[in-house]
Amino acid sequence: MLSNRRLLILTTALAPALWGTTYLTATMFLPEGRPLLAATLRALPAGLLLLLVCRQLPRGEWWWKSWVLGIFNIGAFFALLFIAAYRLPGGVAAIVGGIQPLVVALLASRVLHERLTARVVAAGLAGVFGVGLITLQAQARLDAIGVLAAVGGTLSMASGIVLSKKWGQPASPLTTTAWQLITGGLTLLMVMLAFEGLPATALTPSNLGGYAYLSLVGTAFAYVMWFRGIARLPASTTAFLGLLSPVVAILLGWAVAGEAFTPTQMLGVLIVLGSIAAAIFAKSARPPVEYEVVAANRSS
Repeated sequence: MLSNRRLLILTTALAPALWGTTYLTATMFLPEGRPLLAATLRALPAGLLLLLVCRQLPRGEWWWKSWVLGIFNIGAFFALLFIAAYRLPGGVAAIVGGIQPLVVALLASRVLHERLTARVVAAGLAGVFGVGLITLQAQARLDAIGVLAAVGGTLSMASGIVLSKKWGQPASPLTTTAWQLITGGLTLLMVMLAFEGLPATALTPSNLGGYAYLSLVGTAFAYVMWFRGIARLPASTTAFLGLLSPVVAILLGWAVAGEAFTPTQMLGVLIVLGSIAAAIFAKSARPPVEYEVVAANRSS
């Protein structure tokens, strides 16, 4: 029978695994050239749906904290994610996220005073090397704006992870996820109206299906699991689980889109999985922390 910690890790890992499907979904089902529309329709409907379930609004300082977290974790991250997805080949945008565990580990050591061990650093470097093996084999030209967007999205998410851990959660993960999706979604809506405007043509059933999948499965469900994991696991452990996203993306690109998948790329995937395992087992002695305890510690 799985221990509570292993079950928590597995359920948290569902989030980046589902995010790894974003790139294929965007290229196969969503209209071209509308990254801000995609980001808005992914975030805002999911947040409103979760708010209908939890029926709880922020109080006090959590109005502005939810907005800050909503921008880092949702607004800026989603916008940059879809810009990268539209401008880069399948899987490559997610692979840039290989630097995220190192960024989170460094920020967590400074902000959260989590111990930055040699094992975590080595695992992070191995993860970067592994995703590098996969990236170098991609049979496509990289777009500079797409790469910058992918790097920016990675830095935004890393900052959001550390801030989420520092501030704790004053309510259940479902509730705090709703707040962030709504604040991030409203920010995206304003940016979309300013720069892209409303769609000139009606969305097709295929477009609507793609948006529905990303909003309900890849966002509402995935982010509840993700923020639940952030509240109960060390920040660096959660960040390493994020490396599952490029692994899923590259495997889907090979299995569904017919992209090249060489033995060198397979080696890269194995190295990435090994780096995740090394980082997780380095924290194996630390028990899960319930979100109520985290919130209490942050407020004391």
